[in-house]
Amino acid sequence: MAQVDEGSERKRQITVREIASLETVSSLKLGFNRHLHFTLVKDRNVANTRDCYLALASIVRDHLVGRWIRTQQYYFEKNPKRIYYLSLEFYMGRTLQNTMINLGLESACDEAMYQMGLDVEELEEIENDAGLGNGGLGRLAACFLDSMATLGLAAYGYGIRYEYGIFNQKIKDGWQVEEADEWLRHGNPWEKARPEYVLPVYFYGYVQHTKDGAKWINAEVVLAIPYDTPVPGYLNNTVNTLRLWSAKAPNDFHLHHFNAGDYIQAVLDRNIAENISRVLYPNDNFFEGKELRLKQEYFVVAASLQDIIRRFKSSKFGCRDNIRICFDSFADKVAIQLNDTHPALAIPELLRILVDIEKLDWDQAWTITKNTFAYTNHTILPEALERWPVSLFEKLLPRHLEIIYEINQRHLDKIRTIFPGDEQRLRRMSLIEEGPEKKINMAHLCIVGSHAVNGVAKIHSMIIKDQVFKDFSDIEPIKFQNKTNGITPRRWLLLCNPALADLIAEKIGVGYTKELNQLQKLHAFVNNDHFIREVFSVKKANKAKLASMLEKEYGIHINISSMFDVHMKRIHEYKRQLMNCLYIIVMYNRIKKEPNKAFVPRTVIIGGKAAPGYYMAKLIIKLITSVAHVVNNDPIIGNKLKVIFLENYRVSLAEKVIPAAELSQQISTAGTEASGTGNMKFMLNGALTIGTMDGANVEMAEEAGEKNLFIFGMRVQDVKELDKKRYNATQFYEKIPELYTVIDQIASGYFSPGQPDLFRDILTMLFHHDRFKVFADFQSYMETQEKVNQLYQDPVEWTKMVIKNIASSGKFSSDRTISEYARDIWGVEPKAMKIPHPTEPKDS
Repeated sequence: MAQVDEGSERKRQITVREIASLETVSSLKLGFNRHLHFTLVKDRNVANTRDCYLALASIVRDHLVGRWIRTQQYYFEKNPKRIYYLSLEFYMGRTLQNTMINLGLESACDEAMYQMGLDVEELEEIENDAGLGNGGLGRLAACFLDSMATLGLAAYGYGIRYEYGIFNQKIKDGWQVEEADEWLRHGNPWEKARPEYVLPVYFYGYVQHTKDGAKWINAEVVLAIPYDTPVPGYLNNTVNTLRLWSAKAPNDFHLHHFNAGDYIQAVLDRNIAENISRVLYPNDNFFEGKELRLKQEYFVVAASLQDIIRRFKSSKFGCRDNIRICFDSFADKVAIQLNDTHPALAIPELLRILVDIEKLDWDQAWTITKNTFAYTNHTILPEALERWPVSLFEKLLPRHLEIIYEINQRHLDKIRTIFPGDEQRLRRMSLIEEGPEKKINMAHLCIVGSHAVNGVAKIHSMIIKDQVFKDFSDIEPIKFQNKTNGITPRRWLLLCNPALADLIAEKIGVGYTKELNQLQKLHAFVNNDHFIREVFSVKKANKAKLASMLEKEYGIHINISSMFDVHMKRIHEYKRQLMNCLYIIVMYNRIKKEPNKAFVPRTVIIGGKAAPGYYMAKLIIKLITSVAHVVNNDPIIGNKLKVIFLENYRVSLAEKVIPAAELSQQISTAGTEASGTGNMKFMLNGALTIGTMDGANVEMAEEAGEKNLFIFGMRVQDVKELDKKRYNATQFYEKIPELYTVIDQIASGYFSPGQPDLFRDILTMLFHHDRFKVFADFQSYMETQEKVNQLYQDPVEWTKMVIKNIASSGKFSSDRTISEYARDIWGVEPKAMKIPHPTEPKDS
């Protein structure tokens, strides 16, 4: 077997981190002590680790604030077109280290803390993740904010300041148990409350039509209080704003209780209003039509649009006077991107403001609205598409229902002129779905009310254009675009994998941190023995670090020489964690059958959360943990195979796992995953991909060459053909003897001896209603896993393929994605310019 000399640790000459100056280090130490004393009112001798974290966060924030103010001044002076990213989710993770990197302060802070006897990594671990998202959609929004600031776009994120973010997952007796995420329990040093910009949001009531137009009256009011978080660009002094709204009841909320003398009830009723921003809905790729969720969606939209219009009308920094009263230039100065259908109510809300309040005629208001909005579709799974009951709208948002009816009528009139007599087409394209219960199709509302619609990977965009929304694309084909997702290399390489980032900088310079396509230069080093050894060494060090953490957390000794096989994402049937689990049992059986036979050792790491009400996903977790228990405690298996279900997968945990991963499992059924971004993170950090031709995997294979990924399984067309024939799971099952054994073990209670029929529902699903066709791809999956094993036995060739993948990952930067949005959808040009530092004079 070929060998790789691991090399030795040494100081690198080139680093992506800025060199710490003595002056900066001294200033940081002074600031740290000042904040500890005056902000936290603590003596250095009695301060605990959290106090020290807060003091460090405070001095880093000090360096942000001047840049933040200057950025906003710059925007008001230059008056560029503003970009507004509306999203119900922003999965930000931790802020401290990312901010230090983007401000060029990481080395200085590290040195300052070291000189004071503190470990900066220990302080970073104190920070809670801002888990205001479920997974990919919310994390994408966070990456986009980073890229918009780095590219110098005048951009703002708008969302909800959930008091409780995505739940904390505990695994108890193998089952997922949810606990509340009190991420604000110790305060949030990064946010700034802005009560001076509080805004009213209305619900319920009824509509009165008068000679002066429609009036929405007798509505209940909820106050939206903004909390601003600075979003720094990378080394360019630009600091944009994420504004999150918190719901608060006005003092006169449910005044009738006060008037009736029931003071206690009146105070308690305030929770009704304030529950709007209480908790993030924990569903991913599943629509849950609850009234509170609709309230959340309108709450963020109504507050944000008032704020956007206020800013449009203002003339200069800090001014609230309404100088600009004509809306003709609104769409030239404002671009609003809808992150999925959750903020779709922004379309009728802007129309309401323009028609009812600003008194524009409908045609002008509609033109402005359509030219302002663009819509990103994130899923084609039918259960994830939002369809709200008309009856709920009638009660909660009566004026918006009228407006949606009007939009729909005009839309259908247009379709009738193009396709006269085609009633089926009208029914398919209507915003209102008829049936036992009338429902509003929010995706149709977004398409009709936007000037651009995009998918998030080539194959996904093709599916929504040619299948899901074909009727719409037939009429307006130019409206439909593709914008393949991306990830920020600042967090997903510089922050989480500094050794690899520095190694790359040694070879090709530091320019790749802003222009990730420069990674292509690494192709020149694919056969460089020294570079191969260095890449191998970095990966082994990352594995050792993760193994140490896993042993500490789970008490399982990890074989560092084993392949780190990682499958981390939300638990869902379409992501097919079940397929992975079945193959784990196959490997277990092979070792048991021939314990003395050579076997490529593996540590299989699976992690992810299941929606609390998703029974099948939670049962899949239980199966994985049950299999892990058997495998990890079988002395015959030894260190050849270990299985770990990582509890409470989140951004900060991903930052530890991804750099250590060697095999990345991206195995969704072809045509089901919109894009994926975890696949890109693993690729950038030197993991090889085993995956289907689904989502962004297709483009990863295009960039690196299909032979440099482990591609298996059906393609989209194969899945369609199988659906036509009607998928018969038994036909595939009977042809795979090893699968037959695995299913028999699960059915007989081998992995659940105390409850033999525990996993009966999983087996019933697999055989009788598996929409995602696990058995159909299983033979191909096993064969491809053998190819993985063969290559892993040759570390040099494996590492060469790793280098090819890293060198080919430049396309998947969110900087590239945002540049495409900017030019093709928002009509603005990204800038490489650097705003002057607050200590420097402004440009004339």
